[in-house]
Amino acid sequence: MQASNFGSLPNLITLLRLVLVPAIVAMIASQRWVAACLIFLVAGLSDAADGWIAKQFNLRTELGAYLDPLADKALLVSIYVALAITRTVPVTLTIIIVARDLMIIGAFMVAWLLQKPMRVEPLLISKLNTAAQIAFAALVLGIKAFALSPEPWFGWGVYGVALLTLVSMAAYFWRWIHHMEV
Repeated sequence: MQASNFGSLPNLITLLRLVLVPAIVAMIASQRWVAACLIFLVAGLSDAADGWIAKQFNLRTELGAYLDPLADKALLVSIYVALAITRTVPVTLTIIIVARDLMIIGAFMVAWLLQKPMRVEPLLISKLNTAAQIAFAALVLGIKAFALSPEPWFGWGVYGVALLTLVSMAAYFWRWIHHMEV
């Protein structure tokens, strides 16, 4: 099958991830943990699939460069807020995750408003951070869905995700300061 037959498949997969966000949040809110876990796993796997397809078949687009991080942010921020509201993860962890994403979005907006737009290009630490956030959310949902013991992984996961998120925030902030010539 030729790449042209795939059309905008990566972007469609990314849009599917966006559509799944309200469903996952609704499942968490109603404490339907198995459904939340399964839908979240589909969403998490779609993140890997759209990127792989785009790279493998040279289907990267400017729209995809914006949609993919937007879908990641919508998914992860929504999930962590829902998990914090249900007292499943510490509120502090959710605040760190939301603050990082707001800082990144704010930095890109300020750069754009000052007519110094930045390229949308994820840093390696950001990719690691996203993978850790997805893995930890899947772990938490799996623990709830299958009534597993959270120890010892839960505590390590909270601290690991918090640390990676803070390091990622600092890296983007440093990149923005450099870009803006502050």
